[in-house]
Amino acid sequence: MSPNPVSSTPILRRTLIWSAVATVVLAVVAGGVGFLVAQGEGLVSGLLGVLLAALFLAITGISILIANRWYGEPLYVQLFFAIVLGGWLLKLGVFFLIMVSVSGQPWIHPTVFLLSIVAGVLMSLVIDAIVLMKMRLPAVSDASLPTEVPEDRAPGAPERPSEGGAAS
Repeated sequence: MSPNPVSSTPILRRTLIWSAVATVVLAVVAGGVGFLVAQGEGLVSGLLGVLLAALFLAITGISILIANRWYGEPLYVQLFFAIVLGGWLLKLGVFFLIMVSVSGQPWIHPTVFLLSIVAGVLMSLVIDAIVLMKMRLPAVSDASLPTEVPEDRAPGAPERPSEGGAAS
């Protein structure tokens, strides 16, 4: 693995931190509203919906951060897409299993559960948009420029005679 930093790493880290803080706030709000609507069922549904939304949305950012650790390696592109696609497949499988196991449970209030998931997704989208708009990212961020210029090509160096003998 290469120690070279990837320019998207600070953006993803900041997004994950802001999302974690906002998830706590949203969990309190969703749990409170859920409790007011449907007592214990609503509380559990609100908290579980926000938790699932935050977990599933964080998997993509975490998988990209993990994949970025191989930046500069010969197989970086293949590893990056394999890790990110694996995260998406993991999300799909876990989401399907959770929805099948939770559907029809007496301790879930479906409306509160759905609305808390939607609120969590919207919260994450707003945070992503704010973080990306405020981050400064150079247009050529991961390029490396040559640091040494040969003496005969340095500015102010005398011109070389052309090949083939004397200069005319």
